[in-house]
Order: sequence, then C-alpha cells, then structure tokens
Amino acid sequence: MTNDYTITFTDQPAWDIIGGGLTIFNHQHAGDDRPQRLCFVLKVPDGAIVGGVIGIVYWDWLAVDLLYLPEELRGQGYGSQLLTVIEEEGRRRGARHVHLDTFSFQAPEFYQRHGYRIFGELSDFPPGHTRYYLTKELT
Repeated sequence: MTNDYTITFTDQPAWDIIGGGLTIFNHQHAGDDRPQRLCFVLKVPDGAIVGGVIGIVYWDWLAVDLLYLPEELRGQGYGSQLLTVIEEEGRRRGARHVHLDTFSFQAPEFYQRHGYRIFGELSDFPPGHTRYYLTKELT
C-alpha cells in the first residue's frame, strides 16, 4: 500500500463513484441486474397516502425494502394486500424469490404467516431486540 491516498469523512456521500463502481463490478461478474423499482401506496378517500410498500426487482429476486401502515390500519388486511400485490408484480417482472428484513418489534410473525422463513438474525440489534432476515420462493 502506498501513502499517496488518504481516507477522509464526508457528509456528502459519493454515490456516483462508489455505487457506480460497484454496479460495474457486479455487472462484470453477475450480469445486468436490470433494477425495477416498485411502489404501491394505500390512499384514503381524499387521496392522501397513509402507507404502502416499496421494493425492487433485480436479477430474479424481489427485495421488499419497506412496508408501513399506521397502527389504526393494522390487522385489517391492508398489509396482506400490499404484500400480495408487490409479490405479484415482482413475479410478473421475473422475480422467482423474495427477501426482506424486519425487527422483532415489527412483524416477523406477519411475514411467516405469508410463507416467509427466517434464514438469518442479528441478536441485540437494536439493543434488546432482534433483526430477522426472511425469504420466500415466488414460483
């Protein structure tokens, strides 16, 4: 290693350099991931968005990044509907598998009821809780 380079902190991440470089590297080794972003929202009658689900399809996987409903709407089937529509759209766009993560204070049982299985966990993250990683086949 030469001493010509320095490591410094920046509060303005260099996404174009770091993300772009990693994208090129990944493409060389795994092929084009053809990312396709997905978002389904839940609206009240006046059109305001109150919740929804966000994900991305790449290679043949759907990654569910976020699913949120306000407390008063939980347990009424909206979460199941949101999960179903993003899985269906992911499948339509070529995804054969899905993965996501959730915390013990969020909804691991909800996802397990929908056929997801836990494949990994981080204990005490955040302190006193567990972060779960789940997956499911879409085929």
